[in-house]
Amino acid sequence: MENTVRNRTILPIFITSTLSLTVNSAFANTPVNNEIEHIRINGHQNGLHQHTRGLNEEDIRNALGAVTDSAQLLSTLPGIHINAAGGLSGLPAIRGLADDRLRIQTDGMDLISSCPNHMNPPLSYLSPSSLADISVFTTVTPVSQGGDSIGGTISTTRKRPELVAPGENTTVSGDIGGYWRSNNQAQGIQANLNIAGETWGIRYSGNASKADNYRASAAFKNATATGRPEHSLRLDEVGSTAYKTQNHSLALRYQHQADELDLQINHQNMPYQLYPNQRMDLLDNEQLSINAAWRRQTTWGKVITRIYQEDVDHYMNFGDDKQFWYGSLAAMGMPCSPVRFTGDPEGTCAAGMPMYSESVLRAATTDIEWIKSHTDTLRFGAGIQLYTLDDYWTASGGGMGPGTFENIDNGRRNRLFMYVEREQKITPTVTANYGARAENIALSSGEVQGYETVETAPGMQYLQAQMFNMGNRDDNQFNLDITAALNIKVSSEVSTEVGLSRKVRSPNLYEKYTWSSWMMAASMNNTVGDGNGYVGNTDLNAETAYSISASLLWQPQNSGAQYSLSPYFTYVDDYIDAVAATTMWNSGQFNVLTYNNQAARLFGVDANAQYQFNTANWGSFVVEGIVSITRAKNTETDSGLYQTLPLHGNLAINHVSGPWQTQITWEFAAAKTNISEVRNEIETAGYGLLGLQTGYVSEQFRVDLGVENLLDKFYFDPTAGTYTGQGMTMSMNGIPFGIGVPGMGRSAFISGTLYF
Repeated sequence: MENTVRNRTILPIFITSTLSLTVNSAFANTPVNNEIEHIRINGHQNGLHQHTRGLNEEDIRNALGAVTDSAQLLSTLPGIHINAAGGLSGLPAIRGLADDRLRIQTDGMDLISSCPNHMNPPLSYLSPSSLADISVFTTVTPVSQGGDSIGGTISTTRKRPELVAPGENTTVSGDIGGYWRSNNQAQGIQANLNIAGETWGIRYSGNASKADNYRASAAFKNATATGRPEHSLRLDEVGSTAYKTQNHSLALRYQHQADELDLQINHQNMPYQLYPNQRMDLLDNEQLSINAAWRRQTTWGKVITRIYQEDVDHYMNFGDDKQFWYGSLAAMGMPCSPVRFTGDPEGTCAAGMPMYSESVLRAATTDIEWIKSHTDTLRFGAGIQLYTLDDYWTASGGGMGPGTFENIDNGRRNRLFMYVEREQKITPTVTANYGARAENIALSSGEVQGYETVETAPGMQYLQAQMFNMGNRDDNQFNLDITAALNIKVSSEVSTEVGLSRKVRSPNLYEKYTWSSWMMAASMNNTVGDGNGYVGNTDLNAETAYSISASLLWQPQNSGAQYSLSPYFTYVDDYIDAVAATTMWNSGQFNVLTYNNQAARLFGVDANAQYQFNTANWGSFVVEGIVSITRAKNTETDSGLYQTLPLHGNLAINHVSGPWQTQITWEFAAAKTNISEVRNEIETAGYGLLGLQTGYVSEQFRVDLGVENLLDKFYFDPTAGTYTGQGMTMSMNGIPFGIGVPGMGRSAFISGTLYF
């Protein structure tokens, strides 16, 4: 079914300035040192700050042959893992907290997933080849980098247009490349073009990619049927893992003395992205964003003002591996016609289940950095974000009609915020960073209705809609973040950091305002991929996290080695967790759940060691090992928190000799036994995966090839949820229960890039 979405026009944003001051000329370029728990994917691997890891542009290019989802670039960093979803939409988790509990920025924009299954998270709009920088703050985050989150912050930046030096001619440069992978026949192309003048620059970045279903290393299920006549899947084929997408970005840059203007237009056209752990599939996602920024650099600091807007039109239905036709006239999933609704004496015929999400996000922010002296810096900021969402399901036959089911109608989530932060070098060896951030978040929803507006409507739609409409659908939440961190340089080899924070996150619209406990409707509201159905709770309070973290860094002089150890502890008051929505909850089956405020505790440690050495005849080597462990528990139920990764880590050996670059990796995870009981989370066995990659690099081109999961090891991904990738997924328990989502079997890849 085609997505007949409403056309909307990007509207200009008019706002009153939130901060004003006199701006001088000529910027004093004083470095900023936000070191606490800071991982920076940019630059080089030597001379890193404490708890900092760098990947320069060449390192990012090394991953392009094996990575399509930008979130996967983060997967080898301490304390970070990716909760698998669709092939392009992995959800990063930092120390046990994921998705909306993190702040995720793209080019200074705070974007929001507009989907009841969170199929379009912010990082899904980015091509890895377009990225210039990713910054990750874990646990204790400076207030200038936080907000509306209780976990860390991920901030991404695409490559900006380049400028030439004064007196030089206009230049044209860029690259074009592509890749192919064997397991799922994934293939893609990417292109970057930059036109640079003295005061202006233009950059285009684009990519297109597609893939079929991938295969596990062994059979993992007992059925081949999909619910579609004459279409079956192999027992080792992971259904609903295919995808196809295009992303385009055009950026303009103009510089005049101390002022810079940036304008960026981004567009995504995603025809499909199927999901192995959701009952629905993404069958169209159209995103358009406009992002404008003004920067001024002065003798005392800098100012950045930004306005942006994002429009999203999102459509879901059953993809090729899931049953599409339902009803008494659609025996064994056979097509039927015409569409007939419940009560028709001729029978029922339902053509899928079309679901639409439409959102508009508008925002404006101002950030000011005042360098009082070389030892004292103040940062101020304020902003506004206005978000509206309509989530509705049109009639398709059977019990789905004759009207439109309004999952969320005119949902609004509006933010006002401001912060102040100080970074002060107290002594030559002691630096402090502390600040406060205040936010007001206003949430509301309009009145809703089910498919039918009579009392006999199935699943108590009519009665529950009336109860929802009569209840309180407006909420204002005032949130206060406070952060303090101290960095101490103990000696020329040893430094340590300790940080404390109070951070607050308000619930999202799907947690707050989805209203129906009807099994069929509730099962379509699920952001975590566990196969259950979810109902919102209008009484939800904001989550408040109290955290302490520390880190110790040892860099022995003249050794080429560095070692770090980073323990942390977080207690979350009013943690939003799942509870049974009805008395019909049972183990060994999918259930309807709802959200409730409870309490949670998370603690763990990240350890990292790196050793670099050079040889006269064999080139240079870097050996690095990372180990992380998190323990997370709901302290009210004594159950584990969902999607907590067990002890895990990776070991990498990198070798460079002339134009040749080679890497051997070993990724491992222990058995997962600490599970969420109310969600019937699946336990998984431990595993280890071996990878090999080599490449030839020159100024004109590069070629990379490698093999992932070299030994073809079978394993279930501990945080990928429950397999719902084929069959009669509209029925809550119409598909097998208790099957995990396996990881990909052995896959070879090759990629190439030409530079000009």
